[in-house]
Amino acid sequence: MNGSVKDHIINALQTAEKLYFRLVMLVGDAGSGKTKVLRSLGDEFNTEVINVNLQLSRALLELTDTQRVLQVRQHLEAIVDKATPPVLLDNLEILFDSTLQQDPLRLLQGISRNKLIVASWNGFSDQGKLVYAEAGHPEYRHYDTADILWVNMDGTSSID
Repeated sequence: MNGSVKDHIINALQTAEKLYFRLVMLVGDAGSGKTKVLRSLGDEFNTEVINVNLQLSRALLELTDTQRVLQVRQHLEAIVDKATPPVLLDNLEILFDSTLQQDPLRLLQGISRNKLIVASWNGFSDQGKLVYAEAGHPEYRHYDTADILWVNMDGTSSID
């Protein structure tokens, strides 16, 4: 366990409590240990890590394609509302599925207005951008990090 990553997240959570969007992104490539860090935080805060892919796909399974697009936010909010804060979200890949027509970061920011959230981000931060997938990939997204609290798996963060 990289203690400094966990410490950075705890510091970021204290900062996030005072913000409009109470969201901290844990950023790292697949296999970098994000889930392990989230589980350690879950143990510390006595809360569970939510597998968004599993929970949300179950909720959307019986819906038509159109209903899925319209109800993603509602179902994700219901999942988050049941959790004890800080809400720890892992495996977010479903939010990037182009058939759902969502803006994943904006969706997470919206639901973080009511609950403190740490969400894993399978990507990287580079030159002031938060990036998901490779340029040209259908799920590629990039966001300006100016208004985002993030902690990289290498121990750097937006609040350094």
